[in-house]
Amino acid sequence: MNKTVLAALTLTFAATAVYAQSPSPDDLTRRTIERRAVEAVIWGMPAVNTDLMLQEMLNKTSAKVGQVVYWGRPMEWHNQTLTPNPDAIYFMAFFNTKDGPVVLDLPAGDANGSFNGNIVTTWQMPLEDAGLLGADKGAGGKYLVLPPGYKDKTPDGYTALQSDTFGGYMLLRANFASHSDADVAKAITYGKKMKVYPFAQAANPPATIFTDAKDVTFDSTIRYDASFFQNLDRIVQAEPWLQRDRAMIDQLKSLGIEKGKPFKPTAQTTKSLDAGIREAKAILEGMYDKGWGSFFGKGHWRPAAAAEAVKANATAYGDADAYPIDLRGMTYTYGFVGIKRLGAGQFYLISIKDRNGAALDGGNTYRLTVPPNVPIEQYWSVTVYDRKTHALVRNLPRASRSSQIPEMQKNADGSIDVYFGPKPPKGKDPNWVPTDPKRGFELMFRLYAPKKEFFDKVWVLPDVEKVAAKKSRE
Repeated sequence: MNKTVLAALTLTFAATAVYAQSPSPDDLTRRTIERRAVEAVIWGMPAVNTDLMLQEMLNKTSAKVGQVVYWGRPMEWHNQTLTPNPDAIYFMAFFNTKDGPVVLDLPAGDANGSFNGNIVTTWQMPLEDAGLLGADKGAGGKYLVLPPGYKDKTPDGYTALQSDTFGGYMLLRANFASHSDADVAKAITYGKKMKVYPFAQAANPPATIFTDAKDVTFDSTIRYDASFFQNLDRIVQAEPWLQRDRAMIDQLKSLGIEKGKPFKPTAQTTKSLDAGIREAKAILEGMYDKGWGSFFGKGHWRPAAAAEAVKANATAYGDADAYPIDLRGMTYTYGFVGIKRLGAGQFYLISIKDRNGAALDGGNTYRLTVPPNVPIEQYWSVTVYDRKTHALVRNLPRASRSSQIPEMQKNADGSIDVYFGPKPPKGKDPNWVPTDPKRGFELMFRLYAPKKEFFDKVWVLPDVEKVAAKKSRE
């Protein structure tokens, strides 16, 4: 056989093999759904995050849109939102402007109370920060949330917020001086001064209804299964398409999500959606594990969100050459709410590793030495979260320690050692945060009203140090 014939036969066999391996129409459909499901999850994460909280409120409490759900004690594990703050009293007001603008009438800060608040769209894009270090600088006032396309003149006496979605919510954190019953009660009383009502009823606003969810297992952690797409469909049906997102219209159609039509995936489509969201979860978890730059230039404390995502939030995606949906998607797997001026009212640091670069294990005991003179005007806190769910660890008596706790022991130089582990070191219970020995964990260090020295890195938070290893299970 000459070389020419051999070459021709080789090409023929190769072409036949490729043809034989070509995917069938069913395979192409499956692959398309799985591939587009991955992108839909990453893109839709912040809106689904919002809807999960909304659905928990509607299904687990008596609260409704236009009312206020709050937690009548410092956060503990029954609140399974993503990385909540156990050292403030949370008030949440979901609103909807389809029938017209909505007023958020917020109290002034005084000797009896203050708050830090954020008002966001359904996509958790910040409309404004409010409260002591927000737009009103603690003076309170009436924030008027306007629906998409609103054309009427904004009345005097209101801070107008033009939203590009009908829905959204406000998170108000009422500050307290300590965890004492008296101080917590004072914070609740102060928070209940807020009012939510339709602008159409501003002349004679109805009383705001408050619902306490402190004893409800309020679980809005991300569901990594096909139910995610039920939440996403609810957003598509309820909200207008944003111009920057119109490329997703056909992408979602291939998943069965289309405005004005019911979402009824077949069993095979549901299977493909499950596969897609599992892959999306792996991608997003990989991004989180890899992390981004250290805040202090060394060590394992990093800002709670990557700089590109923070900038996009602060500028309402104003940079026409940037749309960091991957980073945005990752961020809303472990947190919620959007902050317009991150660093003015609060700043957060995350650590998932100890000083030696090992993952934090709930079976070990660790020490964090908080140096003296923390550069803040309000308070600092450090909180333990479940490494897998990014929520408070279930069935533990407390989740944090903070500068609001006077019984914490100080070292001679004014520093404070905080311990994390399944049991407190002897004599250190006031400084101890419990962990679950069967679960990994992560830490968030919060600084409320941080000072310039913090951003100048004059003050540096050291890494967590392991001081005792878990006992062998053998």
